[in-house]
Amino acid sequence: MENDKEISEENKVTQAAEVQAQEGINQEPEKAPESHEEESSGEDDSHEEDLHVDYGNFNKKQLLGAIKELLEKGDFVKNDHQANDIKTHYEEDHFNKEKEAALKGFVKEGGSPDDFFYRQSDDDKLFFASYGEFKNRRSQQLKQLEENKEKNLFAKNNILERLRELVDGEETTHSISTIKDIQKEWKEIGPVPGSQNKSLWASYNALMDRFYDNRSIYFELKELDRKKNLESKLELCAKAEALSEEADLRTAIRSLNELHEEFKHIGPVPREDQEVIWQRFKSASDAVYAKRKAYYESQKEVFKENQDKKEALITKLDEFTDFKANRIKEWNAKTKEILEIQKGWEAIGPVPRESGRDINRAFWGHFKQFFHNKNQFFKELDEIRRVNKEKAEELILAAESIKESTDWQATSNALIKLQQEWKKLGPTPEKVRDELYRRFKGACDTFFDNRRQANKEINKEFEDNLAKKEAICEEIKALPGTEHLTMENLESLIEEFNSIGFVPRKNIKDIAAKFNEAVESCVSVMDTDGDNREEFLFRLNLNKLQADPNSDRVLSKKEHGIRKQISDLENNIALWNNNLAFFASSRTADKLKDQFDEKISKAEAEIEKLKKKLSILREF
Repeated sequence: MENDKEISEENKVTQAAEVQAQEGINQEPEKAPESHEEESSGEDDSHEEDLHVDYGNFNKKQLLGAIKELLEKGDFVKNDHQANDIKTHYEEDHFNKEKEAALKGFVKEGGSPDDFFYRQSDDDKLFFASYGEFKNRRSQQLKQLEENKEKNLFAKNNILERLRELVDGEETTHSISTIKDIQKEWKEIGPVPGSQNKSLWASYNALMDRFYDNRSIYFELKELDRKKNLESKLELCAKAEALSEEADLRTAIRSLNELHEEFKHIGPVPREDQEVIWQRFKSASDAVYAKRKAYYESQKEVFKENQDKKEALITKLDEFTDFKANRIKEWNAKTKEILEIQKGWEAIGPVPRESGRDINRAFWGHFKQFFHNKNQFFKELDEIRRVNKEKAEELILAAESIKESTDWQATSNALIKLQQEWKKLGPTPEKVRDELYRRFKGACDTFFDNRRQANKEINKEFEDNLAKKEAICEEIKALPGTEHLTMENLESLIEEFNSIGFVPRKNIKDIAAKFNEAVESCVSVMDTDGDNREEFLFRLNLNKLQADPNSDRVLSKKEHGIRKQISDLENNIALWNNNLAFFASSRTADKLKDQFDEKISKAEAEIEKLKKKLSILREF
């Protein structure tokens, strides 16, 4: 009877819970912390409150960067208030003031306000386009959220139907595992439309209470499950209490919100422990919130300290304003220094609002001036590189035009001169520097490789010529004492020697000495009279001259010399004959006439010899 009475009381509780569910009253067994009394509608699930960003200290570029950063984050609904804050500061602190100043300038110059049209800067266009894109994506995200909420509503209504069938059906050994699966599915489903949230949550809790309350066979299991839930919530309380020692306030707030979400979905605990566990968890949360409030109160002093630090960096940055250098390395080294100062600046944090604008203007003014000077340097350097590139291309074309030449000496001199000019070139554009050098070097290498190959062939030919000439020298040296020692044979061998081409430069003197020695050994023993000997030696001399690379010029000069000698002798003979006509007949005159006749005879004999030499010379 007592057991039946207990069941009857449980049924009354169940009926009352279902009536309350139909009326839309939330019958969640336990209170959730702060605003977590009901399941979130999805508009703003997170209770994380981002630390305030003071956009009043931001310049236009920074505000543009901030709106772009929000676009990249993707959580458009959550970050909408930040986007609006950024837009307000952009318009009020910068755009509207610039527009108003432009209007005043237009009116001051005689224009009518009605005719005024303000032309936005590129940054303005990009900012408002980015803000518009943010709002469009937020609208799309809201639309998607609403569509998801309808899907989630349908899914949760299906779960409620399954839960009703489970609650109203016969008890099985799998009921507990089934209800756990349903709890898990319910928790994993996202938010539903706000108008349906209360009734869904109330129906869910009412059915869950019916499941635990109207089945006496599972009372003990229910109490055990509530105790396990109590243990889980006690663990969450301990974690929440530990967050008050967390140094990073952002991390603490984020972790606390995650604990709130877990606490909300764990499930009921024994009724006598509900209020106690809730108060403990709430106290731990309040401690973190109090720490956050104290942080904001302490910011005034921190901001003042930040201002002092930033003013010190501005003083340090002042020396960069007038920095000048002529070398890229010096600019790069200074750039590293200024970027390190920038890192220090960005790490300091906000300053008092009333000082922020002036401090930012001073710092970024110095910063921009440095990079303006650097950009100017590189613009001038780019112009120098462009001019040098044109000069380099001219040198390349000149080298390529003669790289296949076989005029080794002249071309070699020309290329060496081009290489010297190349060395004098200044810097060229980095992206084409290697290609320019590769082309120029390639043209030079082509010529010098060709010359080396040609020299190899010439050197081999010279070595062969040397061997032939040495063999002829040996033949000439072998003639004395033999029947073959005749002028004809000697001249033939000399002519053969002279017909052979060049020998290696290092062997020219040696082979010439061997040749002269061999010829002299023959001439010294040959039986020739004076005239024949002189004629032979003349022929021998001419043969030697033929071996000279400039033999034509030398022989021509020699011919000219002989003709001059003949002309001089003929002039002397004519003069002497003319003088003879003036001599009277006397002993003294006869003696003088004999002397002149002797001179004339010798001159005429010499002329004959010279004419003979001319005749021989024409044979060569």
